[in-house]
Amino acid sequence: MISTIHDATIVNKGRKDRKTNVEVKKPYAVVQYKKFMKGLDRADQYLCFYSVLRKTVKWSIKVVLYLLNCALFNAFFVYRT
Repeated sequence: MISTIHDATIVNKGRKDRKTNVEVKKPYAVVQYKKFMKGLDRADQYLCFYSVLRKTVKWSIKVVLYLLNCALFNAFFVYRT
């Protein structure tokens, strides 16, 4: 993993692998990514199910449709909570 913010430190996760009984170690960049990017990954997952983008639409209309789709998802998420 390439990062301009984190160095190449390896962090113990405090748990052991079930099969080998060895402690699980991960790069610090991966730990930070998983900690802070859960919401964004979930939003991208939901948006890919019902995509409004089409192949024949110009790129400028694709950008507008994507932003509209994100706004609708955010409104739905706020309404649901």
